[in-house]
Order: sequence, then structure tokens, then C-alpha cells
Amino acid sequence: MSSLPVSHVSPDPIPPGQPLPHRKVIRGWLAPIVQRRTARAIALLVFDWALFAAFMAGTVLLGALWAKLLCGMAAGFMIGRLFIIGHDACHQSYTPSRALNRVLGRIAMLPSLTPYSLWEVGHNVVHHGYTNLKGVDFVWAPLTREEFAALSPTRRVMERIYRSGFGPALYYLVEMWWLRMFFPRKTYMGTRRAVFVWDGVCVVATAALWVGALVAAASATGQSVWLLLGVGFAVPFLFWNAMIGFVVYVHHTHTAVQWHDDKAAWARAAPFVSTTVHLTFPLRIGAMLHHIMEHTAHHVDMTVPLYQLEGVQRLLEHTLPGRIIVQRFSWRWYFDTARRCKLYDFSRRCWTDFAGRPTSASAPAVA
Repeated sequence: MSSLPVSHVSPDPIPPGQPLPHRKVIRGWLAPIVQRRTARAIALLVFDWALFAAFMAGTVLLGALWAKLLCGMAAGFMIGRLFIIGHDACHQSYTPSRALNRVLGRIAMLPSLTPYSLWEVGHNVVHHGYTNLKGVDFVWAPLTREEFAALSPTRRVMERIYRSGFGPALYYLVEMWWLRMFFPRKTYMGTRRAVFVWDGVCVVATAALWVGALVAAASATGQSVWLLLGVGFAVPFLFWNAMIGFVVYVHHTHTAVQWHDDKAAWARAAPFVSTTVHLTFPLRIGAMLHHIMEHTAHHVDMTVPLYQLEGVQRLLEHTLPGRIIVQRFSWRWYFDTARRCKLYDFSRRCWTDFAGRPTSASAPAVA
């Protein structure tokens, strides 16, 4: 976090209603804070890998089933933290070295079984390039009432599960990892590159080593193979999927967040600010998530390293009052959002339920 006072690195607050400065101008405010540090980055990666390894050891060495399960879930949480590091490296924001970022990013993404190069294209190019632009950005993109009605009965059931508030794990596992990350068909990835295949092979090899190590540990300790595969592989991997599905959902789903189906209107709406949510938590939980919930800062400038996001987010909220969606997390808010944000009406610019009834106020049209 930067030690520079906000007033030293940004102009006076810009009142709501005044034109938003160009994105390059806003990034200029951040320049004194955006400092990438190799030693700090490597230390964070080593620390998180060590914790992940410790929790994995706990799934094997601890005797009580409840302790094994807790270690499995904690390992899943550490997969999420490691993935956030890999996500930073993929944006070339983790260290000053592009080559080192590519190496560290792949190492960090291994436990999540994420092919680095496929994530880079889908996330950096598509999601960040066209955030909340329907037809391009595919992450949690809402359907219209007409699109929902045209789905098969099975697919409509899936959409209802995904949008129920209980579906993030299933959504990410199926729609993101299986269809777009694990040797995706050309339908989901328009181009084929050798690096995509090699990163996919690396992921398969990692999974095989992971499973093989657990089988060997079960044999060496006289434990059930299926029990260790459950607590040491299935639980961490499913926990990770639930974690990332939830995080990505709350980043861009809110009754105040607008989606667009017109590129010109989308561009005028300053989507790098208006389509993201800063979700706040008690007990420094956001810090435990490597500050990925300071998400407006990340979308304004992808070069901000995760260990600087908190200071940048604070600067933006000081300088752009009323522009940034800040939401304190509660389970009541989360499930209310899931209840209200089912489909999207692009003509009325509002969220609706599955019957097409508006559940949020219409967003103002952008001139």
C-alpha cells in the first residue's frame, strides 16, 4: 500500500455530473503508486505456496475427518490466493519483468489447473477489453428474456441454478474451466496456438502428479485412497471453483451495474469505472484475498500490482466521489442481488427476474 497521501497524487475531487477525465489522465494520477517490486512479489508467491503445501500435508497427516476437511478447504482458499497472484502476473503487473511474470504466473496457476495462456486471452483481451459488453464479454453475461425463453428446458434449469446464489462453483467449473480452459473447442476459442496445447498438457500433468501423490500417500499411511482423493483433491478444487465463481460474480453483478449491447454507448459509459463493484468486508478479509475486491482500481489500470490496489482504490474513491459502486458485503445483500439480477433488459437498461419484470431502476442513458 502506498504511503503517499491522497492529496499528493490526485487533484481535488471531481463532483458527480462533471465529465469524467480520460482514462489516460486517471492513470497519470496513479503513477506515483504503481511500483512493481520483484522481491515482494516472489516472497508472496513462496509464502502462499508454502501455506498451500502445509494444508495439503494436513489432509494426509491429520487423523480426524473434520480436520482433514478443514485443511482441504483451506488448501482450496490458498489455491484462490495463488490464482490471484497468477492473474496479476498474467496482466504483467506482478513484477517489472515480463519473462519472470510468465514463469511466476504459470507456477501460481498450477494448483487451480488453469492454463496460463488461455486465461490470458479470455481475461485480458476479452473481459478487460470489453467489460460488460454483451456479445463479447462472456463472464456472467446476463441473458435477455427472449434469449432465456429460447433455451432448451435443461439449459433454462442450468441458468436458474447459476443465478440462484448457490451456483458459482458449478458455473465456473462448467462454463469457464471445462468449456473454455480445458482444451476448449473452437466454438469457445476462435484460434488455436501451440502454447494453448502445451499449457493444457502442463495442467493435465499437474493433476496427474497431484492425484498420484495422494494415492501414494494413502498407500504409505494405510488410509483409504478415496478418502484422501476426496479431502486432498476434490474438496480443494471444488472450494476453489466456488471461490472464483463467487468473486467474479460479485465483481460485475449489482443492481447499479449496467450491461450494454451497443458498443458506442458502452464506450461512452466509461466501463472501466461503471461496470465494476468494490465489495468491502469486515476483519480485513479483502486483504486475505490479495485485495482483488478493490476491483475498480484493477479495471482502471491493470498494471497496478495486487499489493498496491488498496491505495489506488482509496485514491479513486476520493477523486471520483459518487462514480464508483462501493458495496459492503453481507449474505443478505448477496442473495438479494441473486434474486433480482436474473436477466437484463437492454432497452430499459435494467435487471429483471426470469419473467422479465424489472427488479432494478433503469440506468440513465449515456449521451
